[in-house]
Amino acid sequence: MTATSWWLLPLLFAFLEGLLCSGTGAVLLTQRRILQANLVANGVLPGLVIALSLNLDPAIGGWISGLTAALLAERLIRSHKTQQEAVINTVLAGTLACGVLLLSLLNLRVDLELLLFGDLLTAGWRDLWQTLVAAALSLVFLATNYRALVFSGVDPDGAEAAGVNIKRLHTLLAVVSTLVIVSAIAAVGVILVIALLCAPAVVALHSSLSLKETIARSAAIGASCSLAGFGLSLALDLPPGPLIGLGCLLLLLLPRASQQRN
Repeated sequence: MTATSWWLLPLLFAFLEGLLCSGTGAVLLTQRRILQANLVANGVLPGLVIALSLNLDPAIGGWISGLTAALLAERLIRSHKTQQEAVINTVLAGTLACGVLLLSLLNLRVDLELLLFGDLLTAGWRDLWQTLVAAALSLVFLATNYRALVFSGVDPDGAEAAGVNIKRLHTLLAVVSTLVIVSAIAAVGVILVIALLCAPAVVALHSSLSLKETIARSAAIGASCSLAGFGLSLALDLPPGPLIGLGCLLLLLLPRASQQRN
């Protein structure tokens, strides 16, 4: 890669993660599972620590750990249906505590700044391939479960009564969303993943008439925010992750977004 094109791969990665995370966030939001994204993003720590201690790929450990946390929360939610947020936050706290304890027990050091904000400028072809695999599986999931997602998003109780396997649907969604989140964390970090999953979806939801339109708008907004933040980072010589995260916050502060919410 030449000296003048070193930024092309990170730029492509930022664009793809903006599309993928924000599109996935739209599905999670309409399924009332957006807190699950926060859980998975923070639940990767124990797996990362164990993988590092065994000299394994951290992405594999993070995926197993994040998915375990998501599935545990799904199971507990079925037993505490009216306390969904409390259950998810408790599992989140427990997985973080487990990760911190493992760090002490295994005497390992993890770069918390890198975990929180990542580093787009160090993104490589391996990160890109992981993202493309996650994107392909997400498209397959949407294509094969679109009608069920629409039905359950509008009326989950009615969908279950009509024969939609809500348990299976949410389990598959947990698997796919975990792949998406873990594929992004290595380069963009926990904070940015959460921002891209949530903010574009919130803005898109208030101006869309269907799930397809919500996903498309959210993906477009997320990709635009990622590209704008990355461009500013090059111009101002600042880290791209925090700039993209601030951009997501500004999305909710814009007058137009406020008008749409009202």
